[in-house]
Amino acid sequence: VEKLAQRLIKEAEGEASFQTVKDYRWATCLCVNDVVVHGIPTDYQLKEGDMLTIDVGILYQGFHTDTAWTKIVRSQKQDKQNEKERFLKIGEEALWSAIDVARVGNRVGHISQVIQRIVQGAGYGIVRTLVGHGVGRELHEEPQIPGILKTSIESTPELVPDMTIAIEVIYAMGSGAVVYANDDGWSIASRDGSLTAVFEHSVVVTRDRPMVLTRTRDMR
Repeated sequence: VEKLAQRLIKEAEGEASFQTVKDYRWATCLCVNDVVVHGIPTDYQLKEGDMLTIDVGILYQGFHTDTAWTKIVRSQKQDKQNEKERFLKIGEEALWSAIDVARVGNRVGHISQVIQRIVQGAGYGIVRTLVGHGVGRELHEEPQIPGILKTSIESTPELVPDMTIAIEVIYAMGSGAVVYANDDGWSIASRDGSLTAVFEHSVVVTRDRPMVLTRTRDMR
């Protein structure tokens, strides 16, 4: 997966955004099962039923994008796994609903509120210590965009025209508490070992419908 990402980024005449992060050598973060973010590419062989999050960013003509998606590893013949499918469906729903409120006149808190309502309403745990963020000339910019509303909406940053943000739904089947894992200095996993997922898009805030920069043809 890492090699494919490197090739595709090169073909697009871009650079790997993540390699602009100090001491990070890879184009992707690849997170399996309980690893929620910053999983480094390894020789681990994916198995039927694994849940894989691919997180990737591209630096193109001076601007970064950042996106992530979680999928179940399976053959075409494998039956759908209802619990995992429901878990991922909730994350996708939360992301698209959060994107829909990323409009001029709203605030970061509107995004956080939507994510919290959908994810916690389904019985899952939001990872409170990891957040979405502004994205542009730098990979990580202000404002931070939590997946949970920690204060009043009115006290959160206002969304202004042409602001570019990476909205992230970062959550777990369990509590959402996380720890460093795998002794690699990067991987962060659920403390209770529960499955995790991330859904992320880079979005431009406009006065009308939000512009999703990282959408592919087969996405909603």
